[in-house]
Amino acid sequence: MRIAKAIAHAGLCSRRDAERWIEAGRVAINRKVLETPAYVVKPGDKVTVDGKPLPDAAAPRLFRYHKPKGLVTSHKDPQGRRTVFEALPPDLPRVISVGRLDLNTEGLLLLTTDGELARHLELPSTGWLRRYRVRAHGNVTDADLARLAKGMSVDGVDYGPAEARIDRAQGGNVWLTLGLREGKNREVKRLLEALGLTVNRLIRVSFGPFALGELRPGEVCEVKQKVLKDQLGAKLTAELGLGGRPKPANRRA
Repeated sequence: MRIAKAIAHAGLCSRRDAERWIEAGRVAINRKVLETPAYVVKPGDKVTVDGKPLPDAAAPRLFRYHKPKGLVTSHKDPQGRRTVFEALPPDLPRVISVGRLDLNTEGLLLLTTDGELARHLELPSTGWLRRYRVRAHGNVTDADLARLAKGMSVDGVDYGPAEARIDRAQGGNVWLTLGLREGKNREVKRLLEALGLTVNRLIRVSFGPFALGELRPGEVCEVKQKVLKDQLGAKLTAELGLGGRPKPANRRA
C-alpha cells in the first residue's frame, strides 16, 4: 500500500492531504523524512507523522451530522470563524468531512474517520444523489425546471442535469426540492441565480442513501456498520477493511 493511502486508512486525513504532508516533510519512514508519496509501505516499516507513530488502521466509521447554519466546514478558518469540527461533541473520534457545505448552508454533512472512504463518497462517479430543500426569492416556471433537467452552463461552467420540483409558494418566496449528482462548488445557488432566483435558505436533506431524518441541528448519529457495508458493496467493503467485527453505533447530541 502506498504511504498516502496508508495515512488515509489510519484516519488522519484524506489521501490528497497526505500527499501534501509528505511534500511538506511531515512524514518519515524509519526515521528518514519521506520525499515522495510513491513510497510503498513494507511490513516492519515505522511510519511517523509529525514525529508521532501512525495509528493502526481501524474499520472506517461514518456519521450523519446536522450542520447548523453559520459554521465553516474546515478544520481551521483564516478569518477566525467557528468551524464544524470545533462544534462537534468532544467524545467523537477524529473525523473529516465528506465534501463541504457552505457557511450558510445547513443540513446533512457526512463525517468519517477514513480518508479513503471520504474520497470515494465525494467522487461524482459514485453517482449518489445529493438532495436539497431550497427557499428562494422570486418566481420559477415549468420551463425553468425543464432547463435544470437538461443541464445548464453558467459563467462557462457546465452543470449536469438536476432533478427539481416546486413544493410551495410562500409570500415572495418559493420552496423547491433539488437533486444533484455532481456537487460542484455553490452549484445550487449558481443554478438558481441563473434562473433569476435569490437563495435565502439551503438545507441538504440527503446524500445518496443517507438522510438527515429527524437529526436536530448539531446532532450526530453513527451509521451502523451493516448499513455502511450494504451501501458500499462487497468489493469496496473489503478494500476499506470493513469485513471485521462491526463497532456499536452511538448517538450523540
